Amino acid sequence: MRIVKTVFNYIRRSHSLKYVVVVIGAIAIVGFADENSVWNHFRNKQKINELKSDIERYTADYERDKTRLRELDRNPKAIEKIARERYFMKMDDEDIFVLSDDKPTTHIPTDETTE
Repeated sequence: MRIVKTVFNYIRRSHSLKYVVVVIGAIAIVGFADENSVWNHFRNKQKINELKSDIERYTADYERDKTRLRELDRNPKAIEKIARERYFMKMDDEDIFVLSDDKPTTHIPTDETTE
């Protein structure tokens, strides 16, 4: 406690040191502690850039989906193609064979008695 008092007394007596302490305190408040600080401004800029990239991606997805919807409205064969490819629908006289590029998972038992 005695050290703190001596530091405050030294700051109070020194005229130029007072201004340095005030300037450093103001920079700390404006730079980091305030709601409108430089740090928050920088983080908000980063978030805005991320949101703009999301907007661009969603706009591209929207345009792609809009063209698909137009194609589905105009072409009944497109509906049949989607039904066959995505939902594995088939005609009555057809068989469907699903080929997968997935690698088979090999199960290596850790304990032989569990199987």
